[in-house]
Amino acid sequence: MGKLVEEFNNYREKMNDRIMETANTNIKRFFALDTTSYADGALDVKTKEMLGLVASMVLRCDDCIKYHLGKCHDAGVNNDEMNEIFMIANLVGGSIVIPHYRRAVEYWDDLLSSEAGV
Repeated sequence: MGKLVEEFNNYREKMNDRIMETANTNIKRFFALDTTSYADGALDVKTKEMLGLVASMVLRCDDCIKYHLGKCHDAGVNNDEMNEIFMIANLVGGSIVIPHYRRAVEYWDDLLSSEAGV
């Protein structure tokens, strides 16, 4: 696993555990809704994760972008598909998405380097 990916996943897991220590019922339900919404349904997981990535880029949430990049990688999104996802996100979001696009490419490269054993 690349350094960027490892740091993000470790922090996310640590803080999610911390949040759940004191989370009320509504927060727990929200987390569960997020999880179940990305399960297979009329749309498959891969499609939902690609949609989530585009939305996250347009909304300019770097943590969400990293999360969905990881899920896209797990779902088998390839480089050509990822480039089209980035194209759509930049088209919809405009030039303000470009800094997030840069960081997304860096994170995607880190995901790929971990699979290549680099």
